[in-house]
Amino acid sequence: MYNYCGGMTMYKNILFDVDGTLLPMDVHEFVKYYFGSLCEKMIPVLKIEPKALTDSIMAGLGAMAKNDGSALNRDVFWKAAAKVSGVDLIKYEDMFTDYYNNEFVAAKTATFVNPYAKKCVDFAKENGYKVIAATNPIFPKPATYKRLEWAGLNPEDFEYITVYDNSSSCKPNLLYFKDLCEKCGISPKESLMVGNDVDEDLCSAELGFDTFLITDCVINRNNKDYSAYKNGSFEDFFNYLTSLAKK
Repeated sequence: MYNYCGGMTMYKNILFDVDGTLLPMDVHEFVKYYFGSLCEKMIPVLKIEPKALTDSIMAGLGAMAKNDGSALNRDVFWKAAAKVSGVDLIKYEDMFTDYYNNEFVAAKTATFVNPYAKKCVDFAKENGYKVIAATNPIFPKPATYKRLEWAGLNPEDFEYITVYDNSSSCKPNLLYFKDLCEKCGISPKESLMVGNDVDEDLCSAELGFDTFLITDCVINRNNKDYSAYKNGSFEDFFNYLTSLAKK
C-alpha cells in the first residue's frame, strides 16, 4: 500500500519525471552504455581521448545543474563541454543528434518497461488532466523522446516536455518548476509532481505542488526521511490515481 498523508487534493495537472519514474533503469548501467556508445561513435571523428569526451560531457552536465536561468541549458552545456575538451563540440551537434537517433539505443539495455507508467499516463489523459513530462532537462529532444518511447509511451502523450533547449535551469532548482508553471500556464496548488528522486522531485512541494514519490527506483542520496510524503510503487500510484476518479 502507498503511504498517503494529508487531505485529498483536486488536481488539474500531473507532472511525471522520466528517468527512474516513467522509465525504470539501473542508473550506473545506463551511464556505462551511454558513454560507451557515444565514445565509439564520436572519438574517431573528434580525435580526442575517450576520457576527454566523457569529462567534457560531465562538465556540461555540471554547468546545467548550476544554471541560474540566464541562458538555455543547451548553450550552457556546449560552452562548458568545449572548455574541457578543447574542441568546439557544438560544431558536431548534428552528429550528436544522429547518435541519439541511432546508437543511443545501446543504453536501452539498462532500462525496462513498467506497464503502470502507460496506464497512469493514459488514465490521466482520459480523465482530463494536463499531462507534462517534467524530466530534468539535461538531454536534447531526440534523446528525451527516445527515452519516452523506451518506456512504452509516445511523446505526443504529453502537452509539454522539458528538454535542454527549452529550459534554463535544472531540478532541484525551484526556478525549473516556476518556469515550467509559467510556460504551461499551471498553478502548483493544482498540480501533482510524480518522481523517484527525493531531492529533485519532492522539492517542488516548497512551491505548493502535491507530490508522489515512486519508490521502485527511488534515489535518496542523503537518506532523507520521506514518510511525510505520498510514496509507493507505480502500481500504488495507479491505485491512488484511479481512486481520485471515484471521489
